[in-house]
Amino acid sequence: MLDYIPCARHQGGHHHHGEHGLPHAHGGGAPPEYAPPLLELRRGGLTESVHRGAVAVCDPSGKRLKGLGHPAMPSFLRSAAKPLQALPIITTGAAERFGLDDRELACMCGSLNGEDFQVATVLAILGKAGLGPELLACGVHPPSHRPTAKALQQAGQKPQPVHNNCAGKHAAMLVLCAHLGYPTQGYTQPSHPVQALILKAVAEMCAYPAEQIGIGIDGCGVPVFRLPLIALAGAYARLAAPAQAALPGPLVQAVERLMAACLAHPEMIAGTDRLCTRLMQAAPGRLLAKTGSEGTYALAIPQLKLGVAFQIEDGAARALAPVACNILHELDVLDHDTLAGVLADLARPQIKNHRGEVVAELAPVFGL
Repeated sequence: MLDYIPCARHQGGHHHHGEHGLPHAHGGGAPPEYAPPLLELRRGGLTESVHRGAVAVCDPSGKRLKGLGHPAMPSFLRSAAKPLQALPIITTGAAERFGLDDRELACMCGSLNGEDFQVATVLAILGKAGLGPELLACGVHPPSHRPTAKALQQAGQKPQPVHNNCAGKHAAMLVLCAHLGYPTQGYTQPSHPVQALILKAVAEMCAYPAEQIGIGIDGCGVPVFRLPLIALAGAYARLAAPAQAALPGPLVQAVERLMAACLAHPEMIAGTDRLCTRLMQAAPGRLLAKTGSEGTYALAIPQLKLGVAFQIEDGAARALAPVACNILHELDVLDHDTLAGVLADLARPQIKNHRGEVVAELAPVFGL
């Protein structure tokens, strides 16, 4: 069993919490629980169910400055790895060779909605490298953006791999193959050289030995990485402040370019009405928000030179938005007015019955 790391007490007297229904519970000197409560579903003001988890807030050295729960809670990074996986596009020279622009680089980091503008960007990426969409091996599902899925259906068209939410990531892998002379066939296999290159990049950004990273297969068929939660937070801190991390110069430059692309194009990180995009639009140019899957989430906050990762232990997707909003509020990135205004439905989701009446809400029950 790994040692527990006590939570840091909340720092900075300027932060105020206002009326949140419950007082924030701040970390003390006692060892934290493995997965303390982060979120409650309350019905009639009474707790009905609880989502537990862990949070790590790290600096670029990988040191946890704030947090809750076990810092080494095992987490499959899933789609939260996408910005890390995209870095070889820049470090190998592929982005420069094929003239990839910021919108296209951001697209490679996103979990896409399958919207028309995203599909067009994926096709443009492939076209610049002389590749076609038939090479995408990510599988097929309807666009996550319901109006787009409905429009396809009404037009009598079927979804294609280019509508997959991992199409941008797969396009990046294919571009790497074209640039480095790797075969495109079998590019999703763990033994393929493009996957070895990506694993090396993930290990370097996470400051974690590649041979100790757990490997599974993602929903889109490529290798996916399992690491301690704190390693993901450290990686996102290095995305936030690469110059303060112990990274080689070319990688620092690659991170800076990739982050600039992502911050400039939040619509590519997820899409219309999606959590990641809405968080980024609520704090323009101030954060990269990236969902994983099964309860994993990560944030890079350049202004604070911090990376955040959290894991909802039961994998519940409904817990992501209110927990992410509360963390960003605790770190003074999002203020009360924003949470009560444009992000109200994310910060305190309400549950209605079949008559349209609000009967329950999801409420964060933690502080940092």
